[in-house]
Amino acid sequence: MISAIQTQSLAKQYGSLLALSEFTLDVARGSIFGLLGPNGAGKTTLIRILTTLMRQTSGEAFIEGLDTRNQGREIRRLIGVVPQENSLDRYLTARENLELHARLHGMESKRYRKRIDELLELMGLAGRQKDFPDTYSGGMQRRLVVTRALLHEPKLLFLDEPTTGLDPQSRRAVWDYIRSIAGDMTIFLTTHYLEEAEQLCDRIAIMDHGRLIALGSTQELKDRLTGGTVYEIVFGAGAEHYAVILRGMACVLGIQVAGQTVSVGLERWECLSEVIAALNGAEVRRISLKERTLEDVFISLTGTGVRE
Repeated sequence: MISAIQTQSLAKQYGSLLALSEFTLDVARGSIFGLLGPNGAGKTTLIRILTTLMRQTSGEAFIEGLDTRNQGREIRRLIGVVPQENSLDRYLTARENLELHARLHGMESKRYRKRIDELLELMGLAGRQKDFPDTYSGGMQRRLVVTRALLHEPKLLFLDEPTTGLDPQSRRAVWDYIRSIAGDMTIFLTTHYLEEAEQLCDRIAIMDHGRLIALGSTQELKDRLTGGTVYEIVFGAGAEHYAVILRGMACVLGIQVAGQTVSVGLERWECLSEVIAALNGAEVRRISLKERTLEDVFISLTGTGVRE
């Protein structure tokens, strides 16, 4: 595997606060890699170090083999960044924002004009390209920031919550484009939309309190979950009554009731026959296996508490 990003024992300290601790990571070139974590987990600190906006306290970080500590200029030529903030120049039109970015990256005018036309059309901004960003909706500004990051065709694209504020159609358009460029470009994505990570990413890292706590494909992360098998039973009536019966069974690990739907956690799938026998006479409309989700994994690793 050829690495696009490598970190080794990376750490960042702000006074008494340890934002990153012994963070070691290896991201394959051409992959779509997802980084998940609750607010305050250290995601933005990590991205700032990788994009040369901040120096680490200790440890090493390399982008395409270049050291972030002393080869920042070379690294910045290779990367594109979609930050959380919409850092657009309000005194330039949308197209002028893109042309300025292209010139800063030394692109020839013939090349960047065609590229701008293609991306504006893709992002649904062609009809508003002569307008100022302040006249755009939040979602349109976000699409313009994504367009700007893609303009110079970077080898490595950092997307820090790129689809925040986008409507479902715009989000799908960004997803489709990310899929189309993967392989030619390495994508490093942070997001709070777990469905987005599940749909797009080849591998996912989950971090919390500055530490890497899980790493693998979506399926590998789901396979880490313990706690038996969960089935959903939909009743025509009497769900609460039957939930009480099921709760008293030895092979049932847990019960959740939502309306006429009862989620039953079983020690093993073979226990289902005992459950069905206990429901003799019940008006059961459907029994289905509840698939584990990436959200289940995330909550099991980082907890249910709300972060500031």
